[in-house]
Parts: sequence; C-alpha cells; structure tokens
Amino acid sequence: MSDVQARALAPTGPVVMAQSRAEFLRLIRAPGFSVPVIVFPIMFYALFGLPFAHEHVHGISVGSYTLASFGAYAVISVALFSFGITVANERGEKTTVLMRATPLHPIAYLTGKVIATLAFSAVALAALFVFGAVTGGVHLPAAAWIALVARLLGGVFPFITLGFAIGYLAGPNSAVAILQLINLPMSFASGLFVPIDSLPPYIQSIAPWLPAYHYGQLAWSTMGAPTEPLATSVVWLAGYTAVFLFIAMRAYYREESKTFG
Repeated sequence: MSDVQARALAPTGPVVMAQSRAEFLRLIRAPGFSVPVIVFPIMFYALFGLPFAHEHVHGISVGSYTLASFGAYAVISVALFSFGITVANERGEKTTVLMRATPLHPIAYLTGKVIATLAFSAVALAALFVFGAVTGGVHLPAAAWIALVARLLGGVFPFITLGFAIGYLAGPNSAVAILQLINLPMSFASGLFVPIDSLPPYIQSIAPWLPAYHYGQLAWSTMGAPTEPLATSVVWLAGYTAVFLFIAMRAYYREESKTFG
C-alpha cells in the first residue's frame, strides 16, 4: 500500500470502536429487530420450558435444559438477522457503494458488525437468563453461567457468516423471509424447541447435519446433559463457518466486480 493510500485510511482501533457503537445503536433502535430477538426466546421459554421446568430430561431439569436451548436460539436469531438484514438493506440503499468513498476500511466495517452482534447477543441472553432464574427457578453456579455465555458467544460465527452470505445473495425485500425460513425450521429440527429424542425419526436423522444442532450441544453440555465431545462440536462449527464464509466472500467479490469492474 502506498503512503497516500495508507493516509487515506482512518486509524483502525478508534474506527472499529466507533463503528461497533454505531452498529449496536442501530440494532437497539430498530424495534422491528430488537423486540423480536429479545422477546421471542423468552416467550418460547415460557411456552416450552416453564410448564415442565421441574421435570427432568437427560438427567437435568427441563427448566435448565430449555434455558440453554433458547439461549442458543436467541444468539442464532441475533446473528442471522443482524447481519442478513442490515447487509441486504445497505446493498439495496447503495450504502456499501458510498462506503467505498470513505476512510472506513472493510475490515473495520465487518469487525464493527461482529462486535455489535456479540454485544446485542449478550443483552438478549441476559434478559432470557434473568427471566429463567426468576420464573423457572434456574440457579447455576457462576462458573456455569459464564461457561454458557462464553460458549454461545464463541460458537456463533457459523450463523454470522451465514447471515453475511444471505445479506449478499438476497435482496432487501426477500432477506427477512429467507432468514425466517432458515431460522425456525433449523432450530426446531436441531432440538432447540423440544429434545431431539422427542422429534420424529426422520428429523433425528437430519439433525446432526445442521449447524444449530452442534451449537446446541455446546449449550447443553454446560448444563450437564449428555452430549457429543466438545472437540466434535467445535470442528463441525468451524467447518460450517468456513463454508458459509466462502459463499459470502464469493457473493461479495461478485458484486464488487459487477459494481466497480
């Protein structure tokens, strides 16, 4: 990079922080996004978890098991919709073209979105966990709460990259419908709404091929449920991240080439 080009780019650190703050405020100020991704997991927990909170599944209380499940669902929803919808809208509004004329580096742009997604996911988890502790009587050691949050935030990248890919493959009017068609069926078939054992056999055979299934394994294991080895979950999620990132980057460079030649 030449000296002129280097001076044209803003300092990375302050820009990333400013971009992260702007993206977070953008998410929290959009009620069409912020209300559903916070309220729906709580609502589903109240419907599927609370009535059976003191019963047991896989050796742990249903209240604890479903709290982990809908924690995973909450973070998946934030990741898919925060990236998929905002990227699709920015493409539709030509904001991505305008950004080419600013000092904002593409890495800072994407990093800001990732940090904002993780921060908003933490807010959604906090709301759900407080609700579960108060109404479902879920009381865990501090180490278990920390491990659950760390695994959910650390394992979310397949869904961030999937949202990014959809944001570049779909238009602003179709992105929401496509994301909804992916999110709910995938989450249900992965055992996040009801335990895998309760699903029809043909869905049980599909579940291990879905990223949300292995993501759920990360959450359930912190509650003491029998799950696949941690390394297996990590390998699957890393593989999905690589695949979705490849698709997203292909779509990104295809649009860059079409727009700028």
